[in-house]
Amino acid sequence: MDVEAPRGLLRYFELLEDPRMQRTRLHSLYDILTITILGVICGAETWTDVELFGCSKHQWLKTFLDLPHGIPSHDTFGRVFAHLDPLCFERCFLNWTADLAQTSGGRLIAIDGKTIRRSFDQAGEKAGIHMVSAWCETNHIVLGQVATDVKSNEITAIPKLLKLLDLSDAVITIDAMGCQKDIAKQVIDQNGDYLLQLKANQPTLHEEAKLFFEDALEHQFEHMAYAYAEQVDGGHGRVETRRLWSTWDIDWFQDRRDWAGLNSFVCVESKREINGHVSIERRYYISSLDGRDADAVLEAIRGHWGIENRLHWSLDVSFREDLSRVRKGHAAENLSRIRRIALNLLKRDSTVKAGIQGKRLKCGWDHDYLLNVITQRN
Repeated sequence: MDVEAPRGLLRYFELLEDPRMQRTRLHSLYDILTITILGVICGAETWTDVELFGCSKHQWLKTFLDLPHGIPSHDTFGRVFAHLDPLCFERCFLNWTADLAQTSGGRLIAIDGKTIRRSFDQAGEKAGIHMVSAWCETNHIVLGQVATDVKSNEITAIPKLLKLLDLSDAVITIDAMGCQKDIAKQVIDQNGDYLLQLKANQPTLHEEAKLFFEDALEHQFEHMAYAYAEQVDGGHGRVETRRLWSTWDIDWFQDRRDWAGLNSFVCVESKREINGHVSIERRYYISSLDGRDADAVLEAIRGHWGIENRLHWSLDVSFREDLSRVRKGHAAENLSRIRRIALNLLKRDSTVKAGIQGKRLKCGWDHDYLLNVITQRN
């Protein structure tokens, strides 16, 4: 067995400061982090679960961990993660993901938020933790995450998250909450492109785009530059047709110079037919992309949904994140980051043809497979 097994991953977290006083450290931070990551991969959801995992695997863990005082108690795990600096932890996490997803042209990075619903503390009047994550659809990994400030929202968290990321040659997709002039400018300043959805938070801009496309579609884009793409999906009695129109002919928009890098407007029409019932919805976007490659724009919009389907869904269904009651100090945010480390590792493994839950079960049963998941080369 490789006694250095977890060190390839944990070397990225060497700069993480131990929040405990030296005289109270019976267990090394390295051992605590390793047991927690391994435990969460194998199904642990609480600090008691992590302790139980450690005790159950004690003899095996001793082959590559020091464990001078045995397995830490659940209280020790809880205290350490409650006091661990989440910003420093996130910087270490970003160092790791930067190596997982090397900068390359054509990256699609989706930004979206998710509340850990049971992390609220009613007695302490502490709001639930809301995490804003960056999901790389190209590599299917979480690139980074930040928690929103108390009594704040995603508008304040998104710029902090973007600042931590390398956006060069990437397309950044954000839902309506992130459709802000400062955010658009930040993406451009960081050498990326944006695709931002319009909704009621930009009522005037949304209405202008809506009226423009209604008129353009009525007159079939007469004397106007535009591109068109269409996709059809179906199955189990459902047929969905997505039609996209993009135009770089935007001189009509008087405030275009207020939006850094603005090059195109986009309209997506989704027509759903389910057992004879038909519904039609249109959504509108602004983008720094020139819009001429309509197929690529449509793929980017579909790719944004990956953060819901592949990240949030996995965290709730496979990791039961919404049911987590961990809430003391920074523990909820830091444990959320551990789950994303586990998810990244499991998604990167291609040796087992199974879903996330199946891989977690196999990790708990098979030490060799667990080590393979932990030691994948970047």
